[in-house]
Amino acid sequence: MRRLLFFLLILSVFAGRSAEARERGPLVLAAASLQDSLTAAADAWTAQGHERPILSFAASSALARQIEAGAPADLFLSADEPWMDAVAKKGLLRRGTRATLLTNKLVLIAPAETMKAMPIRRGFPLARALGNGRLAMADPGSVPAGKYGKASLTALGLWPAVAAKIAAAENVRAALAMVERRQVPLGIVYATDARASKAVRIVGVFSAASHPPITYPLALLSRSTHREAAGFHRFLLSARGKAIFRRYGFGAR
Repeated sequence: MRRLLFFLLILSVFAGRSAEARERGPLVLAAASLQDSLTAAADAWTAQGHERPILSFAASSALARQIEAGAPADLFLSADEPWMDAVAKKGLLRRGTRATLLTNKLVLIAPAETMKAMPIRRGFPLARALGNGRLAMADPGSVPAGKYGKASLTALGLWPAVAAKIAAAENVRAALAMVERRQVPLGIVYATDARASKAVRIVGVFSAASHPPITYPLALLSRSTHREAAGFHRFLLSARGKAIFRRYGFGAR
């Protein structure tokens, strides 16, 4: 009898795990700047009776490396084209599913109590504005928001003066948090990140001409076998999906 009960218990555990696996929605690897908007999109999709997508947020660079290492994900939503290109070159995208979904802007932020605007132009005394503080931004060596930021500062002739004052973060939301916690006086993030926080305010906007276009490509991954992955992909690209992202300040293609 004990053996029978033990056997039934094991069966119930495996049955529960199998049911859980069936009920799990597609796994989406997405840029950190999409936390609020993509969560809202997942909520809307789930409300239609679908399995809730599993969302994993990090720097696009880190996510691309996870995909290349064999992460069992279904969709990739990057904050720039180069990291999507890197995944594509490995043959890890499902053919015909890549599309540019969103656009964004780059801004300079400060703690919310800061009242002074800082018009950003060539020769702007950014280093002087920092004083003894540092400039928070995503890692300019690999993370899209940081790469955009460095490109803009370089185009404006500001990079040499601030390069030694950069507080590099693992992703753009981590850079935002540094400013929110008053660890640094200024930071460079996307406009949508600034909009998501009441603890910071935008003090300057970088010209779109000073950096490569900020675009967010979306694609299904070739390893994906989830039955709802293609459906969620279509939903994000639909008029209803794009309307959700626009509510959070993104431009939608």
